[in-house]
Amino acid sequence: MKTTVRLIAASTMLALLSGCAGDGMNKTATYGGLGALAGAVAGAAISHDNRGKGALIGAALAGTAAAGYGYYADKQEAELRRQLEGSGVGIQRQGDAIKLIMPGNVTFKSSSSDIASNFYNPLNQVAASLKQYDQSAITIIGHTDSTGSRQRNMDLSQLRAQSVSNYLIAQGVAGTRVSTAGAGPDQPIASNSTEAGRQDNRRVEINLQPMNRG
Repeated sequence: MKTTVRLIAASTMLALLSGCAGDGMNKTATYGGLGALAGAVAGAAISHDNRGKGALIGAALAGTAAAGYGYYADKQEAELRRQLEGSGVGIQRQGDAIKLIMPGNVTFKSSSSDIASNFYNPLNQVAASLKQYDQSAITIIGHTDSTGSRQRNMDLSQLRAQSVSNYLIAQGVAGTRVSTAGAGPDQPIASNSTEAGRQDNRRVEINLQPMNRG
């Protein structure tokens, strides 16, 4: 048993180190290593007759499952970065989640919730990816700067989020996957005391998360 646990621990550490090597972007190895370690513990606990064998089986099953989602998310992120290069859309990876940040000055006309015609193509690319990678829940959140009344900004942010949602659904994205919210000026990412900061705060974010993780 001790030998088996040492072997799994060493293998897990190697996977983690491999995932962190180079540019640090190989999340699949990291998820797989952590999943294997957790599976090994569970497998050893379940298989009382042969804890070593149980640990190895648990490691294999859990490691494969965890690496499977990491691989899925890695592929989706890479495709989105390729498709949206030069579009003005920012992409952030936060653990299991992928966030698309769409600047308001690119996506909408001033004080309007009508999508700018030059932004249809990037949204088409997003829609195509969301249809291909259909295991993610989609939350669309509108944000504004602090200029004007709070209620006006809350309403505008909700309308913009809904406009993006309506467009994606019209392109074939399942509406059951999509939810919207308007945050108004309440979640700034820059100072509202400068024009550059206010421009950064005027945005729509599309948050992608695995359906089974809330």
